[in-house]
Amino acid sequence: MRLTYLAYTFSLIMKYFSIVLIFPIIVALWFKEYSATYPFLIASITLLMLAGLIKRIVPGAKQIKTINDIKKSEGLTVVTFSWIFAGLFASIPYLFFKITPINALFEAFSGITTTGATALTHFNYPHAVMFWRSFTQWLGGMGIIVLFIAVLPQFAIAGRQLFFAEAPGPTEEKFTPRIKSTAAALWKIYAGLTLVEFILLVYFGMDGFSAMCNSFSSLSGGGFSPNQTSIIGYSHKILWTITFFMFFAGANFNLQHQAWTKLNPFLLFKNEEFKTYFSVVFIIAILLAGSLFANMHYTFSDSLTHAFFNISSLVSSTGFCSTDYAKWDYTSKILLFAIMLFGSCASSAGGGLKVTRWLLIFKIMKSEMMKILHPKAVYNIKIGNYTVPKEILYQTLMFVSFYFAFIILSAFLIAIIEKDTIIAVVGSVAAVGNIGPGLGQVIGPMGHFADLSTFTKSILIIDMLAGRLELIPFLVLFQKDLWIFRSK
Repeated sequence: MRLTYLAYTFSLIMKYFSIVLIFPIIVALWFKEYSATYPFLIASITLLMLAGLIKRIVPGAKQIKTINDIKKSEGLTVVTFSWIFAGLFASIPYLFFKITPINALFEAFSGITTTGATALTHFNYPHAVMFWRSFTQWLGGMGIIVLFIAVLPQFAIAGRQLFFAEAPGPTEEKFTPRIKSTAAALWKIYAGLTLVEFILLVYFGMDGFSAMCNSFSSLSGGGFSPNQTSIIGYSHKILWTITFFMFFAGANFNLQHQAWTKLNPFLLFKNEEFKTYFSVVFIIAILLAGSLFANMHYTFSDSLTHAFFNISSLVSSTGFCSTDYAKWDYTSKILLFAIMLFGSCASSAGGGLKVTRWLLIFKIMKSEMMKILHPKAVYNIKIGNYTVPKEILYQTLMFVSFYFAFIILSAFLIAIIEKDTIIAVVGSVAAVGNIGPGLGQVIGPMGHFADLSTFTKSILIIDMLAGRLELIPFLVLFQKDLWIFRSK
């Protein structure tokens, strides 16, 4: 890797990330909470100073003017460390409000990775802090690097390596000739849906500040709410509105852009991944509604509302809750846990294993079974009309193996530390899948992660980061060949 290129790119990203910290300052000024501006000013100035320092201490970094020929390994490194630095600097403001360093890091990484697991024990903080929690999720939902690719001319060409490093998946999917145009289009649909949700929530009676924060958190698949009880207590109109936008936060934004551009929503149902996503959500939500109606004695309307809301929340890895589902019956909890493992669509704001990978796994299994019956037959595995190359199938199997191995290892370590299997397993699944709250009273929808061990929270921070980067960029950092530097 070329250290000069890395230094130039890191300094550029830090410089522009410092500008993001202006927004909570504006919120603090709006609510006349003037003392709340200082933590964000300090964090912003620190970032600017560090950006300048990096360019000074790395020889040759000042002379770099473009990164058009950035290599894949360099792109993976830039993206991974950009997320690490984003989490570190996002934690600085929390330290000024008597939040411990490990809890500040946990909250920051949970926000920027759109996990939504909280280490806060109360919500008696200035508006700027609550805004910052939701806003970091909104930035992380579509991707910090994707945003910079969309707005910065320096990334116009080199953005391809960074784009696919930040959002790896079974295929490299873009729908415009230039990656910068793709990034801009994704952010337009993302911001547009956020604005529409905000308007609808205000129209249905939610106050403006809560509507803004909840819109940021639901479109990002995040789940941080400015209210300690999440979305509990709101009207059915608000619950169904948020359900709709959470569902589409977990749907492929590339596909949504095509449907919006052509004004044809039926395009969504021509896509195999979306049809599977829709079908699974609908079927499990109906099963859950039946369980709530029969076992929890909810009304028919409440059963449907809470079932579709919480299933959409978990499948999109948002983590909002409309009721304390930790008190639900065993059958209902099993359905919730199943949808946690399922995940959202590729190129969405949601987390989890992703629907496309589940489709490929089952198609590979079917293909192998057919080969037993017909050894000489040739079977091509397709997603829609696209024939999936063998190397993609192999990568998918490797990813799934790494994904569950990561969860098992994390759960094993946490179980030893916490001496609680439920916290270990559910917490690991929730962190790696970027889902947020888990099940149970401790880390459930009404609980928090503050009382867990420092070691446990450190493991979960790593899980959240690895899950958001979809493991591969994170795991590549542990390859010694990556750390061979050269001048040119």
